[in-house]
Amino acid sequence: MGNFLAGKVVAVTGAGRGIGRAVALAAAAEGAKVVVNDYGVAVDGGSPASEVAQAVVKEIEAAGGEAVAVADDISTMAGGQRVVDVALASYGRLDGVVCVAGILRERMLFNMTEEEWDPVVATHLKGTFTVFRAASAVMRKQRAGTLIGFTSGNHQGSVSQANYSAAKGGIISLVRSAALGLHKYGVTANAVAPVARTRMSAGVPMELAEIGEPEDVAALVVYLLSDAASREGITGQVYTVAGAKIAVWAQPRELRAAYASGGWSVERIAEFLPGSVGVDPMPLLERVREMERAAGQGERPNA
Repeated sequence: MGNFLAGKVVAVTGAGRGIGRAVALAAAAEGAKVVVNDYGVAVDGGSPASEVAQAVVKEIEAAGGEAVAVADDISTMAGGQRVVDVALASYGRLDGVVCVAGILRERMLFNMTEEEWDPVVATHLKGTFTVFRAASAVMRKQRAGTLIGFTSGNHQGSVSQANYSAAKGGIISLVRSAALGLHKYGVTANAVAPVARTRMSAGVPMELAEIGEPEDVAALVVYLLSDAASREGITGQVYTVAGAKIAVWAQPRELRAAYASGGWSVERIAEFLPGSVGVDPMPLLERVREMERAAGQGERPNA
């Protein structure tokens, strides 16, 4: 076992399988006491099974670590609070939370129902908020702590996952807001956009050129939870990890502007916007077009 997280208490949601499980195991291997949260649902959010979280606790204990299971649904305020309360009751403090829990319900936007929208946004975005909200109150008093949200490259948009993409974009804004509001209390907040082989990525309809394993993601998360990352002042960032690659995303910023004395009319906008302000090209749109061309020729598109 290592010591990157020696003496720390870390809670991980969605920790029963895939990336969440890898993060929980890696944190424990680096010396952390771990709160393993998983509602134990299928990919679409159905059929909860409480023993999923307990199975990971047993793995951690078998390796010589300490862990406790919480099977609550973190899309509820009570569930998010429960994760934090168990950490405090079991170990007396909470140094980091990692919100990995997520589900998928894919549908084209024009066919998507409320029942397909609400649970996805609730699990990803609200589930990150409920845990962040409860944890930040503790960390503010400690004047130390780390919040990590999980986003996706799909925050740029997705053909058939408007619910998922919207939630993942919201998580980035939530992380940046947390970084801004909590830095004076010594609390950091970052987001990770993983590309790894999991049950959620198994249905991606293309060959991914860059993809890794859950353990690759876990190594980055452990670093972000560590004092080493805090000393570097890493906060408000979005990192992609895809196998051998780690990348940081740009902060949002204006590209070009135009000004009109006396204000804008529709006619003046029509004259100036295309040439003076223009557009920011959307690489994903061209990729979608390439995928459509490949599908039309009976080929499997590459990412």
